[in-house]
Amino acid sequence: MKRAYHRWHSPSLDRDMELLVFGHGGTPVVVFPSSKGRFYEWEDFGMVGALRRQLDEGNNTLVCVDSVDAESFYNDHAHPATRVARHQQYESYVAHEVVPFARHLTGHDFAIATGASFGGYHAANLYFKYPGLFGKLISLSGAFDISQFLDGYYDDAAKASNPAHFIQELSPEAVAALANGRVVLTTGEYDPCRQANDYLAGQLARYGLPVTLDITEGFGHDWPWWRYLIQKHIV
Repeated sequence: MKRAYHRWHSPSLDRDMELLVFGHGGTPVVVFPSSKGRFYEWEDFGMVGALRRQLDEGNNTLVCVDSVDAESFYNDHAHPATRVARHQQYESYVAHEVVPFARHLTGHDFAIATGASFGGYHAANLYFKYPGLFGKLISLSGAFDISQFLDGYYDDAAKASNPAHFIQELSPEAVAALANGRVVLTTGEYDPCRQANDYLAGQLARYGLPVTLDITEGFGHDWPWWRYLIQKHIV
């Protein structure tokens, strides 16, 4: 399996950012780590290995990005508005640096966004906030409401990065842009994020947008489930 390390100074974040690329062709998959996770998380927890066939056969290329969660939503020492602002710089980094890089690297405009737990939030947030940026979303036990990280503070900027809120008010243009996409939401029977996934699926159905809600047996919120589910839904 081809493995490559990349690092560049991000204008959006004004710091160096690292990522790992696995595979040699096919549809690019932008992978977000879980809470405060690193760009090598999916390799360490066997997610890359679970997709070896897809990667070896040139069906997909994984682009595993780093997070700045410790500088944004998990930065308890910063004012909540500062946390949101830092997160939105991260959104810009992914949308304007990582996705173009992935498209250029693979020659494919169609890209998939995925992540587990808080990585599922990042993937879903960008998928819905920037309709057309990604053609498919695979959220593995995602949690979608970031208001819990803001100590009671909430403004328009926070709302704009909170899919649990802005999903209620999609514009007709956004709905039309999302109509040809594919959304997969996975959660377990006893997953602490199940309610969030049920809610998001219901909101999408209200717009008539296609959505697959996959509820697996058991707890569902851990790497053994996610390894199975990414294999199941990557195609």
